[in-house]
Amino acid sequence: MENFDSQYGAFVRSIGPGSRLRLAPTPSGYLHTGNAINFVLNWLTARAHPGARLLLRIDDLDADRKRPEYVHDVFETLAWLGLDWDEGPRDPEDFEKNWSQHLRLAQYFEVLEELRAGGWLFACDKSRRDLEPFNGKYPPEFRNQGLSLNHPGVAWRIRTPDNFPLPDFIVRRRDGIPAYQIGSLVDDRYFGITHVIRGADLQESTAAQLFLAECLRWREFSHIRFLHHPLLTDPTGAKLSKSAGSAALHTWRAEGRSPAPVFKQVADWIGLPAGEILTAKGLLQALKE
Repeated sequence: MENFDSQYGAFVRSIGPGSRLRLAPTPSGYLHTGNAINFVLNWLTARAHPGARLLLRIDDLDADRKRPEYVHDVFETLAWLGLDWDEGPRDPEDFEKNWSQHLRLAQYFEVLEELRAGGWLFACDKSRRDLEPFNGKYPPEFRNQGLSLNHPGVAWRIRTPDNFPLPDFIVRRRDGIPAYQIGSLVDDRYFGITHVIRGADLQESTAAQLFLAECLRWREFSHIRFLHHPLLTDPTGAKLSKSAGSAALHTWRAEGRSPAPVFKQVADWIGLPAGEILTAKGLLQALKE
């Protein structure tokens, strides 16, 4: 991603007293180096100004893919990187008891009902196999299936404008669980997030969440500053994936490897000399100099 260092510099300069950032991993697999780099970028940005705060939020709505070992991996990775945070769970037990997204389901359903009342939604019973011929683009002709939103086993989709980057995306899954876009949007508003650093692969999600906020007339959400960082790829050129176990950090830790390559990659992206940067604190010191 060209000029990321200058984009990052402008982003950091926008941080001030009251700014709020978040770490928001999903416990759907063991974390990889790309996740670690995202953690470091968010931590570094929050710590660049003493008045900013950093939240740890673990996005666990997808209970089918969540595993206890993946939740533990989040905390073990943060400890290995030497990163702290100001709000959020202190350990897996605290997370399950006090911070799980399943404790905020009522808020997500309230937003879904608001979208439904606004006439934004339609019911869809098409499977992934049905959508395969359309290369990930939802065809407009599928909007008129004549199904009630109360019909069992249907997904709820939202009507989006023509040429939207994520056409008619899902807001409630077929199993009745609110989709990622709803959980992330509602949580960012609930926790008062002002700045978000996420991977370039989530640019469509950013557009989706901004669109939802517009539908809901949540004008304050439009003031969140977003920065999308480059992605690391595997030897085939594909982006790293937790589900595929790519470059899993728990393997690095088991092998006794240092997190220094993570800090050096971040330094390279934001235009800092990476030679002597071996720790998070060293990276922060270099940024302040």
